[in-house]
Amino acid sequence: MCGVIGIVARSAVNQALYDGLTVLQHRGQDAAGIMTFDNGRLHLRKDNGLVRDVFSAADMLELRGNMGIGHCRYPTAGCSSSAEAQPFYVNSPYGISLAHNGNLTNAEAIKRDLYLEDLRHINTQSDSEILLNVLAHRLGGPGKLRASESDLFDAVATIHERCRGGYAAVAMINGYGILGFRDPHGIRPLCFGKRETDAGTEYMIASESVALDVLGYTLVRDVAPGEALFIDLDGNLHSRQCAEAPRLAPCIFEYVYLARPDSMLDDVSVYKSRLRMGRMLAGQINREWANHDIDVVIPIPDTSRTSALDLANELNINYREGFIKNRYIGRTFIMPGQAVRRKSVRQKLNAIDLEFRGKNVLLLDDSIVRGTTSEQIIEMARDAGARRVYFASAAPPVRYPNVYGIDMPAARELLAHNRSIDEIRQTIGADEMIYQSLDDLVAAVKEGNAGIQGFDCSCFDGRYVTGDITADYLLDLEAQRNDQARVGDSARGYPERAGGL
Repeated sequence: MCGVIGIVARSAVNQALYDGLTVLQHRGQDAAGIMTFDNGRLHLRKDNGLVRDVFSAADMLELRGNMGIGHCRYPTAGCSSSAEAQPFYVNSPYGISLAHNGNLTNAEAIKRDLYLEDLRHINTQSDSEILLNVLAHRLGGPGKLRASESDLFDAVATIHERCRGGYAAVAMINGYGILGFRDPHGIRPLCFGKRETDAGTEYMIASESVALDVLGYTLVRDVAPGEALFIDLDGNLHSRQCAEAPRLAPCIFEYVYLARPDSMLDDVSVYKSRLRMGRMLAGQINREWANHDIDVVIPIPDTSRTSALDLANELNINYREGFIKNRYIGRTFIMPGQAVRRKSVRQKLNAIDLEFRGKNVLLLDDSIVRGTTSEQIIEMARDAGARRVYFASAAPPVRYPNVYGIDMPAARELLAHNRSIDEIRQTIGADEMIYQSLDDLVAAVKEGNAGIQGFDCSCFDGRYVTGDITADYLLDLEAQRNDQARVGDSARGYPERAGGL
């Protein structure tokens, strides 16, 4: 769940890249990096931490040039090593740097082939570096002193042939321009925009349209699945479809939780889709629980607020803000170890007693992953005086791990894995439990763009759109992602496998 950005402009891009990464900070709080190109030289700054902490004023002055890329990172498997911070760089051919959002599902096989057949060395545990080396190897043919747009697009076609999984990336080729591309299913988001200046046209590629908005760029469109864009140093845009059989199937969890509500993803307003999620859930409650005694709807801040508004309106009951959030605590689903997560929930939220005392409360969250947060929030509501506590999710039960770049835990750590709805209710201590149906969730998002052919809903239904996920792969993933393995690797000092999340 990383954020990526690339800009080709007519003036210095350092401040714009910094501002864009700040807007995309919700996509990654583990590490940040910026690389710029100026008069044949590269300038790089990257490290662990938030964008505001990684870049000092002195760092910004060193990031010279009118072209650059940036990255903010969540680790796929909880790795916090600064060696995994992006962008990554290879000097041959031409000098190529890359920032990547997603996860390759055949990374180990490619890594082996890169070493044995392509004679390329991978220096980190990141599959983003693998992606970069596949691109570089294809571009590095004999006698190629200069690369054409066709060469670049052929290299992306090779990536689509060799790499499986979900990926959206920006790559900077020294002296040439910036390349952006998206996997053949469009699982991870990527869009581009432009703005006109007195000096000429400037282009920007980003994970979400909100970054374009803030920097004054006009959204042109989303990058199509399998498509590659190239913006040369003169500000000319080139594009080509590089996949043989592209099919748009974006990750539906982007709309549920990951993306900012003020973004457009594949021509769908994230905000409007979340309103419709609330409306759909209200319809389900009216059908299945018509005689409910709910007094008030209270969202779990922040992502569920939008859905809670329309849910309350459709049910014709009060909407109230019952929890105050400490905005200096990060997202808890990524944190390794149940003890750390349990402590962070109490630090992150505090209940307003007056909104709970003596009431039957319906709490709404965008989704439920491990259930640690849900259980503690229900306890907080009861401690604040709620008579009965009902719990609803704007998404279906999360029963399967995500393999395309979201750090959802091993299947056995998921609250809903191998549990019925009533068993889930008992586990978290709710009086009633309501989940959105998958059909309603899909309808809520697709209403914004009927042209979307399908979605990756794998964390809900276990159907992986790339078609290459086996039981053995999931077992290996569980060994990497379970909490005990993370704690063990940390204690031994071993780096965990970290993709472009």
